[in-house]
Amino acid sequence: MTSQNPQLPPYRADHVGSLLRPKELLDARARHAAGELGADELRAIEDSSIRDVVRMQEDIGLRSATDGEFRRSSWHMDFIYQLGGVSKVQDELKVTFHNAEGDLEFTPSGLRVDGKIHLQDPIFADAFGFLKDTTTTATPKLTIPSPSMVHYRGGQASIDPDVYPDIEEFWTDLSAAYAAQVKALGELGCTYLQLDDTSLAYLNDPSQRQMIDDRGDNGEALHVKYIRQINAALAGRPRDMRITTHMCRGNFRSSWVASGGYDYVADELFNQLQVDGFFMEFDDERSGTFEPLRYLPKDKFVVLGLVTTKKGALETKDFLKRRIEEASKYAPLEQLCLSPQCGFSSTFEGNDLSRDEQIAKLELIVEVAQEVWG
Repeated sequence: MTSQNPQLPPYRADHVGSLLRPKELLDARARHAAGELGADELRAIEDSSIRDVVRMQEDIGLRSATDGEFRRSSWHMDFIYQLGGVSKVQDELKVTFHNAEGDLEFTPSGLRVDGKIHLQDPIFADAFGFLKDTTTTATPKLTIPSPSMVHYRGGQASIDPDVYPDIEEFWTDLSAAYAAQVKALGELGCTYLQLDDTSLAYLNDPSQRQMIDDRGDNGEALHVKYIRQINAALAGRPRDMRITTHMCRGNFRSSWVASGGYDYVADELFNQLQVDGFFMEFDDERSGTFEPLRYLPKDKFVVLGLVTTKKGALETKDFLKRRIEEASKYAPLEQLCLSPQCGFSSTFEGNDLSRDEQIAKLELIVEVAQEVWG
């Protein structure tokens, strides 16, 4: 039976990455966008906000700390637009998010692959360096979107056929760019990297697979392709770097996109994807049962996303312990950890809860993990 080294991530109490932006930071970003605040002044406010949020994570007792993604507008596009060969476009594709009150239409900027994909410079290098210098007791954790996210939203239609007449060359270049990014992060001292990948959760939803088919990609097998490409990106990873992936079904202003358990992707996901741990959303019935955890191999970990970030109401310890016990029927308790189901602020707007409610949820996770695993 595998056992977790408490010095290595994922940790028994962990979290996904993004955190609610403080009002001062939101105001500063708005003033900067309006031309009323210089880049240096914005940077100073970002730095101060990140120092505060790192202290908060360490004071709570979390073993990993992120910068809350405070320098980003969105969890993925700020990274993707820095890849060579990718341009920002305003397309007409609307994404429909759902919540208890109804639907939200979100029209994010799209992307166009109009040049050969390459890594110009290590992305988020300065942001990670600042985080590494700021943490004192916690492991600095960097989150970046997985390679799949460059393809999922627009598919082959977003790739210029004159640049990539053979789609396999696109995949080769994309994985090579990511491999260069991972190598560079290792050289910067990053030992905990998380690849955020909504597609591996979305593709459990038959309506998402149908959408992929309708646009000319193969919805039935796309997850296998994505797993292969992520593995290619990680093939030369540094020996001391722990890598996890996080999968959710959409997280924008407390709303979601897809439904369905992990059954469709679980076998390939757990047995083929070469990561150390899986952050998985399990906060409501849309996430399905714990049954897919039966595929978990002996040397990997699942971080159970049982605490929702979509609303402020605090879960009880008894509820969380019961859910952990249910999960342990399918995967050994020694291979399980606890976290929120997603970030608190995947985009700068954030979810519908307060900073105090966010802190209470993180504190609860630390306390329950201590009581369950010691």
